[in-house]
Amino acid sequence: MKNRINTLKDSFARKELDGYIVTDNSNMLYFAGTICAAGLWIPLEGENTLYSYGVNYESVKSTAKYCRVELMKRNEDPIKKIVEQIKALELKSIGFDALNTVYYMKMRKALKETRLRPLSKLVQELRKMKDPTEVDAIEKAAELTDAGVQAAIDAIKPDIREYEVAAEMEYAMRKLGSDGVAFDTQVASGPRSAFPHGGCTDRKIRKGELIVIDLGARYNSYNADVSRTFIIGKPSPRQKRIYDVVFEAQQNAFENMKAGIKACDVDAAARKTIEEAGFGKYFVHGLGHGVGLDIHEAPSLNPEGKEILKVGNVVTDEPGIYIVGYSGVRIEDTVRVHKDKAERLTKADCELVV
Repeated sequence: MKNRINTLKDSFARKELDGYIVTDNSNMLYFAGTICAAGLWIPLEGENTLYSYGVNYESVKSTAKYCRVELMKRNEDPIKKIVEQIKALELKSIGFDALNTVYYMKMRKALKETRLRPLSKLVQELRKMKDPTEVDAIEKAAELTDAGVQAAIDAIKPDIREYEVAAEMEYAMRKLGSDGVAFDTQVASGPRSAFPHGGCTDRKIRKGELIVIDLGARYNSYNADVSRTFIIGKPSPRQKRIYDVVFEAQQNAFENMKAGIKACDVDAAARKTIEEAGFGKYFVHGLGHGVGLDIHEAPSLNPEGKEILKVGNVVTDEPGIYIVGYSGVRIEDTVRVHKDKAERLTKADCELVV
């Protein structure tokens, strides 16, 4: 974390910054090791300071790294505290990640001689490349997520309700050490499988219909993400065809993932496969997204994604076909980018029939 803060400070000269304000919880966790603080102040010169209310003070103090923790009274404003430091030091240019409108207007009023600059990308660029500690946590989250998939395979049977399958997956992950879920677990069956974010309901799963599951475990605050599509019994020729196209698209994208490749070109490798099979209009989202402290973070893999993949990126590879009124298929893995190849961190069973 000390290295992360120093790397951020190294960018201050390039951006002509005198300091940086962090209010986003994930960013505070990234730089200081805690999420219960009200704000983090990182000056170019001087001591990094976390501000915490009494209810979380002892917790923050016990977990924070390379920062002074300052106790605030119940009604004190952390932004006012930071403003006082900026004024005292006569700082001219301050960056921030995610100030809400009220805080921003307060600061503009109080700091008429200081330039306030929204620079969330400054931190996004750092967080895109995962260090070994982060990769270890994501790998463990992926392992737990795979266990959740296996729990779904074991649970799926005719007449079981979608939310029952979701409960089995979440229980399996939690029992093996997950901090919790990375996002709301999805189990979408039959026509509902055509909804990319279908959640789960009390609908009973039936033999002969496609079932899309989407789940992720969280470990040491880092996430993993996986989707699989299953069916009870023998699939119809059309179901099998759609599944095979998505499977091929995912593999083609995976084989194109490596450092130096544009994100849009990886998306194109999957999209071309689906378009040539005649299902192009049914692939309604980007190929993938970064995964880390947040389940959706940079880089984004979509047709407009101009970012260049780099060693240390961890992203999803998740093409899908969604035919409203019929069914949908998605296959997704969490993938680590290397210099000349990619590595699947999620390795759950990918067989269609359960």
